[in-house]
Amino acid sequence: MPAIDLVRLRKQAARLSDFFFVPDEFIRHLHEMLDTYVNYTVRKAPAVAPGANLRTYRTPAVVVRQIEQELVGRASVTENSDAALELADRLWDEEWLETRILAAFLLGSIPPREERLLARLTAWSHQLFDADLRAELLDTSLARLRREAPEMFLSLVGEWLVPQRAALWPNGIQAVIAAVSDPEFVNLPPLMKVIEPVVEAAPARLQNEIADLIRTLYVASPTETSYFIRQLLIDSQNPMTAITFRRISPSLPLELKEEIREFIKGKA
Repeated sequence: MPAIDLVRLRKQAARLSDFFFVPDEFIRHLHEMLDTYVNYTVRKAPAVAPGANLRTYRTPAVVVRQIEQELVGRASVTENSDAALELADRLWDEEWLETRILAAFLLGSIPPREERLLARLTAWSHQLFDADLRAELLDTSLARLRREAPEMFLSLVGEWLVPQRAALWPNGIQAVIAAVSDPEFVNLPPLMKVIEPVVEAAPARLQNEIADLIRTLYVASPTETSYFIRQLLIDSQNPMTAITFRRISPSLPLELKEEIREFIKGKA
């Protein structure tokens, strides 16, 4: 594809944002804009994003970022929240990779309110087959909530991690991973408290997610993570806890792996 004309791109994105309050027109102009960046020498028909089961224009990242930059000023204004949500819902329903990325961005740009996020994210995440795209959704759409209202973020994650909702545990785990990876999020102790029941009782099907979570926690805070695991193994009456840590330990940092071996041996 030829080099992108950034001046033209900024004008296109600014013009697109003028239709923020008219979803039908926004979506029509968005498709027209994205179509101008398709490399038709490579793509003859609508492509499907690998692993995502979604049509995609294979839009260059710089194009999506410029659209986001034009949208954030409108979406972040409290008075525009309802309009941003309406546009996000319409973009999601288009079922293109690019429109869903923009929908998640809008959801993460509005002033944080749990009731606006929980139902949408629960439903949207179940419509995604690709783990990387689901991770992006749960990161982008919760960015503002976890930074500006961490207690509300913990409450929302807790809704996914209750024992009666095991089908939603992957959402909660991924949201926690995104939070721990965010340098601006500093509430690790209460976050560990929220995830403790799930780490303790995680079934075998979630062991990869648990391993990702533990690795992310250890990078953020080795001392707190070691203490968390030690106390969990000491206090847990569930035999699955030790089994989980034995199984995931080969994928963990060497020092932590050795600590876990000692923790389990000490309990035995």
